[in-house]
Amino acid sequence: MTELRVATYNIRKALGTDRRRDPGRVLRVIDALKAEVVALQEADLRLPPRRPALDRMEILQRTGLRPVEFSHGRESLGWHGNALLVSPEIEVEERGHHDLRSLEPRGLVEAVLSKEGRRFRVFAIHLALARVVRRAQLSHLGDILAASAEELPTLVMGDFNERSTSVGLGRLAKRFTILAEAPTYHSRRPMFSLDRIAHTGQFRTREVKAVATPESRLASDHLPLTAELSLAREVGQARQDASGRLSFK
Repeated sequence: MTELRVATYNIRKALGTDRRRDPGRVLRVIDALKAEVVALQEADLRLPPRRPALDRMEILQRTGLRPVEFSHGRESLGWHGNALLVSPEIEVEERGHHDLRSLEPRGLVEAVLSKEGRRFRVFAIHLALARVVRRAQLSHLGDILAASAEELPTLVMGDFNERSTSVGLGRLAKRFTILAEAPTYHSRRPMFSLDRIAHTGQFRTREVKAVATPESRLASDHLPLTAELSLAREVGQARQDASGRLSFK
């Protein structure tokens, strides 16, 4: 089995609940997670030229993680605020970025990663505020997966913006296990599980938790969500539709 520790974290452009923009504080929280793959949301400033909220070199120096670079011609850390950080033990084999259907700028980033020779795909995503739009975005994600030339164990991590744990994410739940045991928002008094980690059937969950510390409660209005996962070394078969491909239709 390949063991993997992952996390998702909406860093709110490094603006804390004390109204201070403090990238160093966010990096300390990320470092304390000790995750090998971290999906970030709101990692870039909103207005053009959409500069990163965190400095690339400081990320590496202070956390040991390196940002996955995407070819989009911007200074941004990711795409529409979504970014991926990986540890030195993780090899980046492929990467890509996509716009999502929305009335506001939304997107996602993806990467094919490898640990100990075991390949898997990761999506970092930030869904819209309106449920009807979120559903369209999940259908779009399904189209992206269906267009892939290769079936791989897959993680979808991010701020799903869905308060309910029973409705609203059916397009994803058909093919993924959605981990939502821990409320992450608002960080000062967590009540809603907006941040989720979802995985296909090749993964097994050993632990999932929101990381609530004095510093994480201040660093952003979201708490980080971490998961300890196991991935079988032999390629298993994800649950598939009749065509043999993953689909959210």
